[in-house]
Amino acid sequence: MFGYEEIGLNFAYPSIFLVTVLLLLAAYSYYVYRFTIPLISKPKKFLLVILRTLALLTIVIVFFEPVISFTKKITLEPVNLIFIDNSSSINIDDETNRPETVKNIASNLSSSEFIGKSEFFLFGNNVRGLSKDSLAEIDFTDGVTNITEIFNTLDDDETNFASIVIISDGAYTEGSNPTYKAANLPVPVFTIGIGDTTRRNDVEVSKVLFNDIVYAETPTSIIAAIQNKGFEGEAVSVSLFENNLKIEEQTIVLSQSGIQNVSFSYTPKTSGEKKLSVLITNLSDEFTYANNKKIFYVNVLSNKIKVMILGGSPSTDLSFIKNALKSDENLTVNSLTQISSDKFVEDINYSLVDSADLLFLVGFPGENTTDELLNIVQKNISEEKMPYFISFSPQTNIEKIAQMQSELPFSFNQPLRSYREVQPEILLAEKYNSLLKHERPEVVTNWNNLPPVFQPSINFTSKPGSKILSTVKVNNNAINIPLIVTRNFNGKRSVAVLAGDIWKWKLQTARKNLNLFDSFILNCVKWLNTPEEQDRISVKTSKRNYSPGEQIEFLARISDESLNPVDEADIKVKISSSQNNYEVAMLNAGKGLYEGTLLLNETGDFVFHAEIFRERMLLGKDEGNFNIGEIEIELINPVMNYGLLKFLASETGGNYYTAEKYEELFNRLAEIIKTTSKEKLVTSDVILWSDEWLLVVAILLFSIEWFLRKRMGML
Repeated sequence: MFGYEEIGLNFAYPSIFLVTVLLLLAAYSYYVYRFTIPLISKPKKFLLVILRTLALLTIVIVFFEPVISFTKKITLEPVNLIFIDNSSSINIDDETNRPETVKNIASNLSSSEFIGKSEFFLFGNNVRGLSKDSLAEIDFTDGVTNITEIFNTLDDDETNFASIVIISDGAYTEGSNPTYKAANLPVPVFTIGIGDTTRRNDVEVSKVLFNDIVYAETPTSIIAAIQNKGFEGEAVSVSLFENNLKIEEQTIVLSQSGIQNVSFSYTPKTSGEKKLSVLITNLSDEFTYANNKKIFYVNVLSNKIKVMILGGSPSTDLSFIKNALKSDENLTVNSLTQISSDKFVEDINYSLVDSADLLFLVGFPGENTTDELLNIVQKNISEEKMPYFISFSPQTNIEKIAQMQSELPFSFNQPLRSYREVQPEILLAEKYNSLLKHERPEVVTNWNNLPPVFQPSINFTSKPGSKILSTVKVNNNAINIPLIVTRNFNGKRSVAVLAGDIWKWKLQTARKNLNLFDSFILNCVKWLNTPEEQDRISVKTSKRNYSPGEQIEFLARISDESLNPVDEADIKVKISSSQNNYEVAMLNAGKGLYEGTLLLNETGDFVFHAEIFRERMLLGKDEGNFNIGEIEIELINPVMNYGLLKFLASETGGNYYTAEKYEELFNRLAEIIKTTSKEKLVTSDVILWSDEWLLVVAILLFSIEWFLRKRMGML
């Protein structure tokens, strides 16, 4: 009807209600005109009733929110989407003349009327449209290759695309593996490989193994993997640099196996973020020198973390926790274990408590704990905001621990009468919590299968601001009583294990070659020692090494002291190089997240400093660095990724073609265009209830009724 598939009138409430209202309005109008002065004829009376009913209905119908829907069927013309790799790797000279090859293929596809309608796009840093008139002007200057972004752009595209053609060398340097995203496409992907699959004679730093967090004045190992082809027996120098300062140099003979490791010892002198690089001297006849250098960054902390263990008495828990802590060479572990009121296993030195970075309270306070030591601990926790770990044991004195209750992440109000055997019951919402992680993937299962431990028969409850990681189960029955609780509130961090004999967790998991117990203890140290500001405020670049011409992306996450997202922050980011200074504005993306971009036309090392304000009050600061252009990531791998291009095509029902033989592609595209049709129903709504014309109609009907009444001599 009128070119529409369907025309419908919809209401917010069932139509029966409207019919009922209409009948009531008609009855009311009839009642009004049942007797008239002067008397009028039935046709005139009928007309007035109709006018009054319609006028009232026009007003009442607004409350039913009427909407007229017009549905039209349209046919979408099928389109072939052709994506052209615009990254700088297309400029690699591998004797296949990549740039001209790409342009010739694109031109042939553009000029062919046989394949139907086609749309062209460039991809690299991002995906953008390309007119057919601009094909000859493609410059291949994008700094990265992001193939996955092709498929991301199709998610919200309503075009009836019949097929996808990708012209590329397949060497993606940004984003995830595109095969995962392509596997869900409803259309085939055809790929045309650009470049040579032959591995050329070359030497490269393929990988560097290192700890991203190290400590000043503490040696750490850095291992570089060196690969070569065609240079076995050649001598090269491999050097480790901190910024531009050479730390160590080694001369090696390249192996016949084609791969070997070079180990460096690195001892940072000062704290802060350090830019390190491994560099191989260039050899003549190498295909490319772009992969002779690998840049990476390490975070150097000022010194080792000082951990103080306080034991209410000697216990197996204390021994196992102490051994776990000492397994980390980045920790300095001291302890005070009380035997009697004036006697300790170690030499008494309360100053170690004050100088510690964090405390482990194992069965502390105990029966013999003095008020002096308990006051020292309370002062450090409450006033100095020293983070701490606390666990119970049969020797724990409940009355003394009650004195610390204002600082504990849990509360209780019962005297200790006995102990119960409990097992962990990890909350599913916490299965990815960093404290519970260990080397095996079955985190929840491994925790829930741990042997029973002894928990005081007290009704523990978590305090506001605390997070329960695990409740307990007794005889395999889950009970809503916390076992592992953490708290991060007002700059104070704590972890509580509300049980003793947790050494059993170590024994059972040791038989299964699980590092669960040690990982838990060391994860607690990491979490407790995380700076409060670092947890609340983070301003980073999307990556550390950018190619020339690539857009720099800044990402920020801002929270207040209660870790609530801050959406009204003012973030000032200042960037400086050896020559220039820049500034970038960060825009609010919602939920405490901010983003900003900057395009720089120079290369080298850059440092940025960010200050975060809210209502002119400084919330915090962050800083970092990044590099542009020192390594051309697009030139590191000069070989076409045949495997990826072939897999993309086969997984989606398409075909892979070489740059020399792709004529069959024209036939495939023509067949697909003929058999691909798509109809779409487009619905447009006209909202009547908010239209001012309803008011105009109501006024007009009342006006006509009034006019007729006057002409008929009625009041």
